[in-house]
Amino acid sequence: AEKLVNACVKSLGGIDVLINCAGINRVQLAEDVTEENWDAVFDINLKALFLICQAAGRIMIEKGGGKIINISSQAGSVAIPYRAAYCSSKGGVDQITRVLALEWSKYNINVNAVAPTFVKTEMTNKMFEDPEFKKFVLDSIPLGRMASPDEVAYPVLFLATEYADMITGHILMVDGGWTIK
Repeated sequence: AEKLVNACVKSLGGIDVLINCAGINRVQLAEDVTEENWDAVFDINLKALFLICQAAGRIMIEKGGGKIINISSQAGSVAIPYRAAYCSSKGGVDQITRVLALEWSKYNINVNAVAPTFVKTEMTNKMFEDPEFKKFVLDSIPLGRMASPDEVAYPVLFLATEYADMITGHILMVDGGWTIK
């Protein structure tokens, strides 16, 4: 993580904003989740995210400020069947976002997360080939549809601007109302 962040700083001349947007899932019943799959999900979704935040945070502390936006999921706040590792890892993303916001606010670093629902992509199109799962998801979203990529990108963009300077430690739900139920 340190090498990656340092390479970015060298190439770009600094780091003002970090957007953590990597994640994986393993769809399994909880009783079938292997230690290998659990570790794979946590290594990418939580451990790598923390290590990148830590490396970028050190640079932002030296510089005197910055913005970190972690991509979480509504699954960090609500349980979704067949996603024990994923939901647990995204709950961890929400908590590390809050902890870093609390610890780093004195350095003028804002740390927030955007927590989208299912986003309409090729990957989710494949998931939605299962009509029962598609019905479960769409019935869980009061707006009755998935988000578009832009509907996730614009809140991230907002949090990266000076318009969000007074926002830190916030998990911004972009979930069509899923978590209000």
